[in-house]
Formats: sequence, C-alpha cells, structure tokens
Amino acid sequence: MPDDLVLSADLDGPVRPIHRPWAWCVGSDHATTALRADWQAQLTRAHRDLGFRYVRFHGILDDDMGTLICQDDEPLYSFFNTDRIFDFLLSIGMKPVVELSFMPRTLSSGNDIVFHYQGNITPPRDLAQWGALIHRLVAHWVERYGIDEVSQWPLECWNEPNLRAFWTGDQAAYFALYRATADAIKAVDPRLQVGGPVTAGNAWLDDFTGFCEREQVAYDFVSTHYYPTDPFGAIDTDTITQLEHSPPDVMRTRALEARASARGKPLYYTEWSISSNPRDALHDSAFAAALATRIVMSVDEIVDGYSWWTFSDLFEENYFPSVPYHGGFGLMNLYGVPKPVYRAFEMLRALGDEQVAVTGTDDHVLAWVGRRVDIDAGTDVVLINQAMPRHAIEARAVTLRLAHDAGRVPGTVTVARIDEDHANPERAWRAMGAPEYPKPAQVDALMDASLAIAEPTDFAATPGFVEVALQLAPQSVNHVRIAWQRSAA
Repeated sequence: MPDDLVLSADLDGPVRPIHRPWAWCVGSDHATTALRADWQAQLTRAHRDLGFRYVRFHGILDDDMGTLICQDDEPLYSFFNTDRIFDFLLSIGMKPVVELSFMPRTLSSGNDIVFHYQGNITPPRDLAQWGALIHRLVAHWVERYGIDEVSQWPLECWNEPNLRAFWTGDQAAYFALYRATADAIKAVDPRLQVGGPVTAGNAWLDDFTGFCEREQVAYDFVSTHYYPTDPFGAIDTDTITQLEHSPPDVMRTRALEARASARGKPLYYTEWSISSNPRDALHDSAFAAALATRIVMSVDEIVDGYSWWTFSDLFEENYFPSVPYHGGFGLMNLYGVPKPVYRAFEMLRALGDEQVAVTGTDDHVLAWVGRRVDIDAGTDVVLINQAMPRHAIEARAVTLRLAHDAGRVPGTVTVARIDEDHANPERAWRAMGAPEYPKPAQVDALMDASLAIAEPTDFAATPGFVEVALQLAPQSVNHVRIAWQRSAA
C-alpha cells in the first residue's frame, strides 16, 4: 500500500496567478452545426457554467454554408449563415476563433474531400481568387460588427495542413495560401489578427515563423494542436495502449517547445483533448476528468489559449451518432448531459484567480489551492489521484493541512467527487439498459447522475490550522470547499 500523504499549504503565503487558458476557447464540429437550436443551447450553458470565451469549428467556407458557390458560371457570395452564427455568439457574450476552411468547390483545384460533410481539402486553383474571397468576407464582418469587435477574433488559415487528410498540397503550398490569406486580411485593416500554421502535433512551428519573418508576412499569433496520443501517429495501437506509453507530462513538454518556437507571439492550442480518437470510451469517464485536470494545470503559465475538442457530442465528422454514450469528444453528450470532464472544469473554475503553493504531492496525487482576494468568501482546493492506463494506482488516504489567519475559523467543509461512483452518468445510463434513445425522464435522471454533489466532511481545527482527511479514489478529481467564519476570540 502506498504511504498516506500530508498535503500542506499556507493560505497567507505568496500567491501566483491562475490563468485558466482552458477557458479561452472550446471546439465544435463544423459551421452548419452551429445553426442548430440544441447546439446553441448547449454552448450557452457551457459558456455560463465554465466561462468559455471563444468557440472554434471547421468549414465556414464549405459549400453547405453557401459562402461562395458557382451557379451558371457566376460566383455567388452569401454571408447570411456566417452572420447568423456570429450574431448568436455575440448575443451570449462569446466570440469566434475563425478557422478559414475548407476550400469552396468553385475555387478548388481537385475533388479530394474530408469527413461526412465533404470539406474540400485541395489548394485553390487561383490564389488571387482565394484572396478576393477572404478580403470580401472579412471586410463584411468588419462592416457588420465593427473593427473593435472583429480585431478580437483570431483568424486562422486552414486546419492541420501537415496532414494529408486535410491538405493535398505541400508545406510550400500552405505557406503560399497563408501569405495570400494574411495579405487579404491585413488589407482590410492592419489591426485584424491572423495566424497559423494550425498544424497537428506541434509541426512546422519554426518553419512557419521563419517563413513569415524572412518573407515579411504578417502573423499575430502561433497556433497548433496536440493530443497526448500524438507521439504514436499512425501506429496501429488502441488509445489505451498509446496513453499507457505516453508520459503524463507530455503536453507540458510540447507546450514549452511551442512557446520557444512562437518567438514571443501569443501561443494558442486550438485543439486538445485526452486523445484524438473520435470514438473513445475514455472521453466519457472519470479518467478523462483527472487527466484533463493534470494537463491544464501543467500548462497554465505556458500557453495563452487552450481549446478542448469539443464542447458537445453533436458532431458529425464521420456520421451523426444516436447512442448517448459512444466515446465522443464532447464535454456533454448528445442530450446536453455533462460528462465528468465538464464537472472537472467547473471545479477548476471555482479555484479563482490566484493559488498558493502546495507541498507533499507525488506522481499520482496533485493538488491546487485557490485563494480569493476576499478569503472570507471561502477557500477551494482541487485534488486528483491520476495515472495513465495500465499503470498501478490505488485509492489514497490524504490529509489536507492548511495554515490560515487565526482570526478565521472553518465553519463548514464539503467535498465533491468525480470518480467511478460519483458524477458518472455513463454508468447510470448502462444501469438503465443503455437505451439508444432515452426518454425525457431518463435524460433527467442522467442529468442528476452527472452532478458532483458537495457533501459535508469531517475536519479538525486548531488555532491557525485546519486539517481535512480525504480518501481519493483512483482516477478521481475532488473538490474541497472551506467556508470560513470570524473567530469569536
């Protein structure tokens, strides 16, 4: 049995900021999905509960959006659908990270496509025509929403051009596309933000920044994608095997490398998750919540923005699913029921904007102690007990020992848990018989099962200290909240 741990922190000690880059943005499917009422309702909830400020999706230039099509050899532009999406985002207090993809068929140089919705992945036949489309579209947004608003939108050129699945050209062709895109955007207004290379796996970062600086092409940020399963590429192994051999700190390591490559520009990871498999049961599990917590806190001071892929299982890259729990990328399932990782982000949001140092952690048990400016409002602590699949992990006994101003005493202490037995709606669904089309009452029951309920727990208090004894289940996230009251002395 592993030794019991004592985790210590001084609530009146030095603080450092909590940046919460994970709340900067969240991903989605493709643009037309954003016109759905249920998509909009789920995003509104995620914004309210978790504080996401931006959303990103593919395919704003696809033919199903009608942005540019050809009829009777005449180009037809329609920005109506993009306006409907952006009007909605602004109405709920969010903004877009605009991925400029994929290729309108009327501009394409070939017929290669990706996904169920048939995004064209070929370079344009004529870069000047592509530039004209980008200029016209972005100028329309500036005219509609104003430069003060649109200058806050990161405009990304394409998606993962280093992968053949998304771009049939080579790196030189992408750089040519990027130059045409950046030139068209800056011609509208120099204050607009454009960047790339939007690659998978941290690829091309030095090549991209070197190209832009050598050729004097504008770039305002650097963006890329990374998943902990990326080191295995096309190796024919399942996700669990990939994660088994993936170092727990791989996302921090890659973020540090990307930070060095960004040359002082903002660094955005516009896709990340616990795996890149779109049908992975781990996405629905407490394991995802624990690993995601470890990842985001490990890069908190390194990246400027992190975008979880995706906020909802309303997602049809390969087909539109109907099974409520099918291992989709979403923070919520098809019916908007939060998964464990959604609840983990709620816990992390509760930490506030500052944290104090914690001692006594080990490779599996980590903790973060938040400190509010108004400490009388309460203290929140998030703890995980996490290991990669097939690595030994057991329940851990932990004593949380917090030093504090003796003028305050703990009033109540609660703990909320995410583990196999708590906040596990997928297990509740299986207990129902795994209905493919749950009825409204069943959805309500799943919503109840998703809750991470705060329950009172015992604590010991001595002048200037409070101790909380905890049992941390394997692959768990735990949220301790201490409510303070003023000492009567």
